[in-house]
Amino acid sequence: MNTHSLHHSGISRREFLKFCTTTASLLALPPSMIPQIAQALQNAPRQSVIWLSFQECTACTESLLRTYTPATVDKLLFHLISLDYHHTLQAAAGHAAEQALAAAVKANYGKYLVIVDGSIPVGNPGYSTIAGISNKDMLLEVAKGAKAVIASGTCASYGGLPHAHPNPTGAVPIQELIRDKPVVNVPGCPPVPGSLASVIVYYLTFQKLPHLDSLKRPLPFFGQNIHNHCARLHFYEDKKFAKSFDDRGAKQGWCLLKLGCKGPLTYNACATLKWNGGVSSPIEAGHGCLGCSEPDFWDAGSFYKALPEGLHHRHRHGEGRGMGNGMGNRMGGRMGNGMGPGGGRMNGGGNRHRHGRDQEE
Repeated sequence: MNTHSLHHSGISRREFLKFCTTTASLLALPPSMIPQIAQALQNAPRQSVIWLSFQECTACTESLLRTYTPATVDKLLFHLISLDYHHTLQAAAGHAAEQALAAAVKANYGKYLVIVDGSIPVGNPGYSTIAGISNKDMLLEVAKGAKAVIASGTCASYGGLPHAHPNPTGAVPIQELIRDKPVVNVPGCPPVPGSLASVIVYYLTFQKLPHLDSLKRPLPFFGQNIHNHCARLHFYEDKKFAKSFDDRGAKQGWCLLKLGCKGPLTYNACATLKWNGGVSSPIEAGHGCLGCSEPDFWDAGSFYKALPEGLHHRHRHGEGRGMGNGMGNRMGGRMGNGMGPGGGRMNGGGNRHRHGRDQEE
């Protein structure tokens, strides 16, 4: 993407440098990295991306389309990548669509990125097929030629809703099937759009994935819990809690912890990047956090049951991470049996996450 192509696309040099600056900020990179980001993005050929959708609801794609930072999709992101296959966004259908997939794999073998949303049903291949091919077979075949795989959303990262008890389709996350390629999880139901876009830009710049936590999540966006950056945090510290969604406290914006908010146990960028162009977040809009970026959040107990007394205080001060150690073990949910990094069983998930080693692919 050179200067001429930027100008031809209606993107000024100022807008481009602003984009590079925002990217560096989102990824917690020093200002000295901005010129390197700019140079890499200008000189690099458009990255081939193959997007596969399996057991999902399309919300991950809808979220990406609403990316506003570090770039809007139409203005910058799609000038940096070549989205060669996407079930929802591509114009082709039927045989033409599958021919486009085969052509992209052949032309860019060993160089393309694979982005996946949705879990994989392994209980019966017939539960979800595309062009007569099971999701599992399609994923394994396409991933052979990928440089890296990005799991977009909680379904791809941990199994999500399809994986919830009793898991009728035998749904598994991407990392359980892909063991020989770098995998990064960008969970959320759906994921915060800026998180996914920034991971792609980081890869384009440095040709590697960002630093990951022990659940393979990028640390710049999943390194701190939502509670510590919550817009209602001062009410929590003043011990002002809403007791119902229509009481005086709720109307005055008090803390939603007593109404089941899972912010203290949930690691995501909702409170910092926010949604809808940075306007708001679910908690600011009046609903507690559901913990959707944590493993097995569907099976962790009622969304409206308050966390056990003292648990939120412990996480407030950084003692322990994730809902596996908290809600699954203390609320009788199935969180303690969640899927761990690389698809291994994670007994007492949060403990493993807490003591897990940060990693970089």
